[in-house]
Amino acid sequence: MRIGIFSGSFDPIHSGHAMIANYAAQWVGLDEVWLIVSPLNPLKEGSLPAPDDNRLAMAAMVARKCANVRVSDFEFGMPLPSYTYRTLTSLARSYPDDEFILVIGSDNWINFEEWRDYDRIIDEFKILIYPRPGYAVDKDCLPASVSLMEEAPQALISSSFIRESVKEGKNLNFFLPPEVFEYIKKNRLYER
Repeated sequence: MRIGIFSGSFDPIHSGHAMIANYAAQWVGLDEVWLIVSPLNPLKEGSLPAPDDNRLAMAAMVARKCANVRVSDFEFGMPLPSYTYRTLTSLARSYPDDEFILVIGSDNWINFEEWRDYDRIIDEFKILIYPRPGYAVDKDCLPASVSLMEEAPQALISSSFIRESVKEGKNLNFFLPPEVFEYIKKNRLYER
């Protein structure tokens, strides 16, 4: 199978994440997309995310409503912080019959050289970039292993916007899947 790896803190997962996962799983030749919840992103220092089990539960809510998308806690058993190259090579060893393709946003592609072993990722794996408003990528300058999902719908939503809006008591209908919004309220996440 061709499996898209869409990993992140998902703190919280929002409608933009859901839209990209659902799009990647159906429109770009992947058999599945795995939402891999990262316990600790090395490029997001300074604040701890919501507990792993909460973020995993919210990601599972999204995966259940998307076609060919599943959630994974694969990185929970790996050393911290979560380095993408380590995750991809571990997945390839664990599932030798599958091909793993990294799915990232154009905002991450712009900073990709800051990622540990970014050159090895480019050399050993394929990468699909989904466009994000404000982060244009010139498809003609991409390495052979990297392609742009040019037709993907775009949403300018960030998890930091969601967290701040929860703190302020805003109505987040349409920014979050309804069950994720209810889960956040019920578990009093991001209130402080």
